[in-house]
Amino acid sequence: MKKIKDYASRLTLGRLLILLAAFSLTAAFILVFLMSGILRDRAVHELAHDEAQQTSRLVFQSLYSAMRKGWNKQEITGIIERLNKSFPELKINVYRGEIVARQFGDMSGEHAVIEKDAELSRALSSGQDVLLFPNNDTIRYLYPVAAEQECLTCHTQSHVGAVHGVIDITYPIQNLKTSFSLVINAIVAYTLVAIGVIFVILYFQLRYLVAMPIANLVEVMRKVTLDMDLSHRVSASTWLLELEHLAGYFNHLLVTIQEYNTRLEDLSIHDPLTGLYNRRKFEEFLRHEIIQSGRHERSFSVIMIDLDNFKYINDTFGHPIGDLVLKELTVMLDAELRSGDVLARMGGDEFAIILPETGATSGLQVANKLHQTLAGKEFELPVGKIRVTASFSMVSFPEDGKTEEEISSAMDVVLYKAKTHGKNQVMIAESDEDRSMMTIFKQGDFLRNAMREDRIEAFLQPIINVQTNDVMAYEVLVRIRDGEAIIPADEFIEVAEELGMAKELDRVIFRKGLAHYAKVTATHPQAKFFFNLFPRSFSDLEWIRGIPDMMRNAGVPCEKIVLEITEREALPNLTQVRAVIEELHAGKISVALDDFGSGFSSFLYLKYLSIDYVKIEGSFVRQIVADERDRIIVEQINSMAHRFGLKTVAEFVEDEATAKMLAEIGVDYAQGYYYGRPALPE
Repeated sequence: MKKIKDYASRLTLGRLLILLAAFSLTAAFILVFLMSGILRDRAVHELAHDEAQQTSRLVFQSLYSAMRKGWNKQEITGIIERLNKSFPELKINVYRGEIVARQFGDMSGEHAVIEKDAELSRALSSGQDVLLFPNNDTIRYLYPVAAEQECLTCHTQSHVGAVHGVIDITYPIQNLKTSFSLVINAIVAYTLVAIGVIFVILYFQLRYLVAMPIANLVEVMRKVTLDMDLSHRVSASTWLLELEHLAGYFNHLLVTIQEYNTRLEDLSIHDPLTGLYNRRKFEEFLRHEIIQSGRHERSFSVIMIDLDNFKYINDTFGHPIGDLVLKELTVMLDAELRSGDVLARMGGDEFAIILPETGATSGLQVANKLHQTLAGKEFELPVGKIRVTASFSMVSFPEDGKTEEEISSAMDVVLYKAKTHGKNQVMIAESDEDRSMMTIFKQGDFLRNAMREDRIEAFLQPIINVQTNDVMAYEVLVRIRDGEAIIPADEFIEVAEELGMAKELDRVIFRKGLAHYAKVTATHPQAKFFFNLFPRSFSDLEWIRGIPDMMRNAGVPCEKIVLEITEREALPNLTQVRAVIEELHAGKISVALDDFGSGFSSFLYLKYLSIDYVKIEGSFVRQIVADERDRIIVEQINSMAHRFGLKTVAEFVEDEATAKMLAEIGVDYAQGYYYGRPALPE
């Protein structure tokens, strides 16, 4: 109820407009009243002066005409009386000056009247006319009569300019005749003045009540936008309720955004579960420590902690218990570290610690201490007491790395080493093998970044019909784009296999290769696509069985796809590979045996596997023109494949002579730089 009353009593924009209209009307009435009074006084003064002067001159001319005829004082008095009777609203009196009274005699009682009337005496002595307002309704005008040259004929004792008398006229104000032009001019002037005054008043009111609060709001918005400083606030001291609400809501919005910004900033650097720094902030601290330690030539150490079998805790007791374990571990680690050490949760069950100004020996001591403390720790949880173990890796700057990438790779390698050596132990980088693995992990980071940034490309190399030189197919080859450089597969394939990234890479290149199908078949409708799969991808039966659906979703006929396998796919489990090939054939997908002749088991696969193409090892093809033994091997492989009903594909064809010899031998298809280098469809 109080809020309703407050709202009702506040000034709103609608009420402001009503008040301004009422104020303008009131101001107009006041101005009309004031200006009418001023106009009335001015008109009365000007008109009274002019009309009285004209009347006085008429009276004087009448008297002068009588005096020229030689009339005496009684006749002149009679003329004045007749004038008063003719104009009853006027009262006319004539008073002689001292020169005239001295020559012709004074009128009865005239001298006493002059002495009592100061204005009359002043007019006689000064010779200036006088306009008086005895009251609000009456005008009195004293008109002095000055002697002219012809007056000296009778008034021999006078001189030109001497005051011979005063004509005293009194009449009511309402009898004044108003000038039309004066009225029009006055009305126009009044209207302009009234409009100007009202405009000025409205301007200052609107400026103070509306424009200034809005300008204040705009200025705060400008500061917030330019300075990105959310601490600015809009002043809410305004009479208008809408503007006060606008300022209040805007300030509330700034407070809300500031709170969310603070929370987001906190979440961007802290782990929400443990409150520790997250990976992003840890990497920032690591970069800073590398710069400081490099500048001052000092060492620091980094410890990585990965809980062993933590998935078992989550699966057995549930994720809430797993979260409690992580929190308890955080408390334990924080209690064992110095105030200047940086503890962060890298994600999942991984933690990392930066030990500033700590060499390798001291860092290893800290890692062993934390390992022993954890080994003897029992966490009191709602499900009972739980023990956990962890694998520790410790690396130091600059021994194990001088850059952020090198240190991160070293941590991953040493932790991988601790995991593969039985877990629940502390490991450091000690051997050349560890250094080699660091290089692999560094390349793994490069490969992961390339996949995350979508820099994996599917290049196509043509496979040509040797007899007709027509394009029969394209082999899809993986490449990484690094700026302007194109990195070939042989520089990262082993890393992908070593780090378990092969299947993910295959999925990316398979998807991108299928996306090229429409562009290629627009010019070569008969072309097939050869995909060379990693061994681990080929062993993923679920993914292999999903290929036909993938083809249909991409709009690619299954008979247009050929999957290449090598001995590494077939050798571990020949029976399983055979079953997979049969399923692929059922889905109308062909299979090629790649690098045929590179291993001793190649001929065995021809017996047990239902393949469609044999790709002859390129090392035999490259020298068939110069080396007769290579030519014999290629001839025998081609002949045997044909007798099995298979098509042959020769690899590494780099010149015309090799291409002609392959045609003479009877090889079906060939690929190599002679026919075309790997490239994008365009």
